[in-house]
Amino acid sequence: MDPFDAGAGGLLKQPKSVWATAGASVVAFMGIGLVDPILPSIAQGLHATASQVSLLFTSYFLITAVAMLVTGFVSSRIGGRRTLLLGLAFVVVFAGLAGTSGSVGELVGFRAGWGLGNALFVSTALAVIVGAAAGGSAAAILLYESALGLGMACGPLLGALLGDASWRYPFFGTAFLMAVGFLCIAAFLKEQPKPARKTSLLDPVKALGHGGLASAAISAFFYNYTFFTVLAFTPFVLNMSPYRSGAVFFAWGVLLAVFSVIVAPRLQKRFGSLKVLGGSLVLLAADVLVLGYGSHTPRPSSARSSPVPSSA
Repeated sequence: MDPFDAGAGGLLKQPKSVWATAGASVVAFMGIGLVDPILPSIAQGLHATASQVSLLFTSYFLITAVAMLVTGFVSSRIGGRRTLLLGLAFVVVFAGLAGTSGSVGELVGFRAGWGLGNALFVSTALAVIVGAAAGGSAAAILLYESALGLGMACGPLLGALLGDASWRYPFFGTAFLMAVGFLCIAAFLKEQPKPARKTSLLDPVKALGHGGLASAAISAFFYNYTFFTVLAFTPFVLNMSPYRSGAVFFAWGVLLAVFSVIVAPRLQKRFGSLKVLGGSLVLLAADVLVLGYGSHTPRPSSARSSPVPSSA
C-alpha cells in the first residue's frame, strides 16, 4: 500500500495518538537547530566566545548520545508512554531554565539536561508511532521522517523570529510548545504493551558485534561530527542578522525534508541503500571542501564590519 494513499490506513489517516506524538517530535527536532541563528546574539549577550557558545551543541549531543544507550532499558521497564512524558518533562524544564541563564556555563549545563530529555523522547517516539500507526511501518516511518524534516526546517526559523527580540525567547518558546506536546500525549496516547523481554544496558553494545551495524555506526559518527561542526560555526561565518541566518537554515531544513521524504526513498529503491549512502557521503565531503574554500574568500569590507546583532 502506498503510504501517501489518502484512503483508510494511509499516511493522513492516523489516530490522534500518532499525530500527538508526531507533533511533539517536530518540536523535539526543532530544538536541534533552534539556537543556530542566535549563536552570535548569545555570545554577545553573555560575553562569550564562539568556541564557548558552540558548547551548546557539544553538551546537548554528548548527553543525548550517552542517554540513548539507556533509553531502551528505561522504556522496556516503564513503558513507551511514560518514557515520552518523562523526556518531554525534562525538555520543558531545562529549555525554560536555559532562557533564564546568566552565564554561558549555566546555558551549556541546561542544554545538557535538555539533551537528556530529547534522548528519552526521540529514541522512543519512532517505536511508539510504529506501534500505534495505521497503514503499517512504512507509513509510520515516513510520518516520523516528515516530522524530522519539518522540525529541522522550522527550528532555525523559530529561533530567528523569537531571537530577534531576545536570545532568551526561543528557549521559552520551545518550553511552551513542548508543554503543549506533553498535554497532547497525556490526553491521546494510551500506554502500549511492554516488550516481553526487557532490554539490558549492554544490548546496544552487544549489537555492535554485527559487522554491518558496527561499520554503519562508525560512518554515522564521522558524518555527525562533520555535520554539527559546520552547523555550530556557520552563523559566525555568515555574519548575518538572526532573520537572514534563520532563513538560510530554514532553506536547508526544507531541502532536508524534501530529500529525506521524497527523493531518498526513490533513489534507494532504484540504486540500493549502499550506493545511495556512499554517494551521499562523497557529495557531503565535496560540499564541505567547497564551503572551506569559500570561507577563505575575502568578503566586502561592509560585511566584515557589520555588527553582530545584540539582544538582551
